[in-house]
Amino acid sequence: MTAKVVLGYRDYAALPDDGRRYEILDGELSVTPAPSLDHQIILANLFRILDAHVRARNLGIVLFAPLDVILADANIVQPDLVFLDHERMSRSSRRGIEGAPTLLAELLSPGTTGVDRNVKRALYARQGVPFYWIVDPEARTLEAFRADGDVSILAIRASGPGPCRLPPFDGLDFVVEGLWESVPPRR
Repeated sequence: MTAKVVLGYRDYAALPDDGRRYEILDGELSVTPAPSLDHQIILANLFRILDAHVRARNLGIVLFAPLDVILADANIVQPDLVFLDHERMSRSSRRGIEGAPTLLAELLSPGTTGVDRNVKRALYARQGVPFYWIVDPEARTLEAFRADGDVSILAIRASGPGPCRLPPFDGLDFVVEGLWESVPPRR
């Protein structure tokens, strides 16, 4: 029987800078291609909405990929979007974010849906991330999860043109339909 090799931050830091997106999830290497144009437009829209809200209220900082979030030595991720409130700001370092940020958000891609919905959702709750959002461009929805101990619980599934409140941003009237703005029609 062969022993399982568990990768850590040192292994991660030695990976090539070749345009791929590398993550280590529970000690196992995960590789995904660069995001699509639609993915990047939706991420930019999400960033603009949250960044404006966070800056106007001096709530912390909103950051986007690529950015290393080192949850543990064997759990290094590059989520699409990260929010750090002031209480967690000390977790920022030259390497990235070291520890659980306030919110992590992932935009689903055909190759990442299972990992984002299952593996990362469980991992983020287990590692103490209080809030996790999944943006589904195909369904045009945003699911906001809240950690309850080591379990991630769906707080709200939102879609359409009506405003909604998504944790942890109680004062933000978020319109999910705005995420698809400027996404070109499919060919």
